[in-house]
Amino acid sequence: MGVNLKGRSLLTLLDYTPEEIRYLLDLSKQVKAESRAREKHRRFEGMTLAMLFEKRSTRTRLAFETAFTEEGGHAIFLSKQDIQLGAKESIEDTARVLGRMVDAIMFRGFKQETVEILARYSGVPVYNGLTDEYHPTQVLADLMTIEENFGELSGIKLVFMGDGRNNMANSLMIGCSKMGLHYVICSPKELRPRQELVKKCLEIAKDTGAKIEFTDNVEEAVQGADVIYTDVWASMGEEEKEEERKRLLQPYQVNERVMEMTGKKETIFMHCLPAVKGQEVTFEVIEGKQSRVWDEAENRKHTIKALMIATLL
Repeated sequence: MGVNLKGRSLLTLLDYTPEEIRYLLDLSKQVKAESRAREKHRRFEGMTLAMLFEKRSTRTRLAFETAFTEEGGHAIFLSKQDIQLGAKESIEDTARVLGRMVDAIMFRGFKQETVEILARYSGVPVYNGLTDEYHPTQVLADLMTIEENFGELSGIKLVFMGDGRNNMANSLMIGCSKMGLHYVICSPKELRPRQELVKKCLEIAKDTGAKIEFTDNVEEAVQGADVIYTDVWASMGEEEKEEERKRLLQPYQVNERVMEMTGKKETIFMHCLPAVKGQEVTFEVIEGKQSRVWDEAENRKHTIKALMIATLL
């Protein structure tokens, strides 16, 4: 029996099986090949996507909007200034109105609870384009990029350096546990994911052969790593913590020395972007030959298009 995702939302990859994630990755390869071959399709003709933004965006907005529009659909950008989301109108009521008028909703903002309410009350697929807890569409692009480089996912060692309790550290832990990777969070002890999520991922790892580890020792963490991954030290909405984070995370900067410590010339560098060059990563690394950040950024579009094809058609 094949995978059928029609009508499904993507709020966190915890809700998707390894087989379903594999289906999305294979479909992503197909749409990327179509894009390279300049094939034109109109799969979303007559459909509308509402894109709700509480936080600014470059890649997420571009990926959703271009992917939907290229397929003949109409994407509507709605910021906090444009609609009443949780202001004069409850999120539940906004969700019910949107569900009567559009075919799908993308939300990028602060609370995970908001995207969950949108999914519960709208009756249409809802996609999490980033919340404070999770960033699942980014991880789909990350997994695609890793597989393009190494030809497989199972057993690949991915080390996340920096703020180990942010949405990317969380989401990569879920994606790696589902797809059998060896995932290491290298961070100060006070910046680790919440135990409840760690426990869930360790349970998943029992079935998939994934490994999940935590350390504050950089040299130990990166030894034999295939992928070194980092993110900004202060996420959107946490700007007031920037000075404290700089102090805590300076030892976890990804620089040429850290890349050499892996002992592998094939190690690649990844970052979800935007990057603060000279902080979490040096200019030499992000602009160097081991960097795959631009492939990763492009793959946001292909994986998001695949997700929408799988859940809308």
